[in-house]
Amino acid sequence: MLLGLLPGIEVVGAGGDGEEAVRLVAELAPDVVLMDLRMPRCDGAEATRRIRSQYPGTQVVVLTTYADDESLFPALKAGARGYLTKDAGGEEIVRAVEDVLSGDAGLSPKIQRRLLERLSEPAEATRPAEPPDGLTLRETEVIALIAEGMTNQEIARALHVSTATVKTHINNLFAKAGLKDRAQAVRYAYRHGLAQPPGRTRG
Repeated sequence: MLLGLLPGIEVVGAGGDGEEAVRLVAELAPDVVLMDLRMPRCDGAEATRRIRSQYPGTQVVVLTTYADDESLFPALKAGARGYLTKDAGGEEIVRAVEDVLSGDAGLSPKIQRRLLERLSEPAEATRPAEPPDGLTLRETEVIALIAEGMTNQEIARALHVSTATVKTHINNLFAKAGLKDRAQAVRYAYRHGLAQPPGRTRG
């Protein structure tokens, strides 16, 4: 309803998940898709990747509740040219749409600040640029804490998440890395530079 009232914007379709978004782009060929991220069947980052790969004439602006790194960077890597949080007003949405149509990035001030902060963070020489085996940044944090000997409850407190969330991350990273137990996880973390063995410091 809000979008339909904004000047210069015509709403041609609305989908309930990423699969439907890709199908509607194929059918309606919109100039811009406003994409949520956490959806059933196909999340927003994967839907963005498919749209930008298959229909490069359609730009994607993410409009989501989440501004954390695990949401932001996969969406931008997938090809989103804009990223707004759902507290954005109508003028900000129109400006982001116009920006991506003109070839610029449509990023909210909050997201621009986070990108600058991320770029200014010192890189650790021993940490790989991309996590191995498709691990997410959060999964690499979890396996590093496992290597430090933390229990699931201690990891949950350290990361400010629930124990169930920690278990989900562990199950996912074990599956991706082909690990069977925590001992293997510790060796894996040492081997890939995700954690340092006791007594060894980073140079």
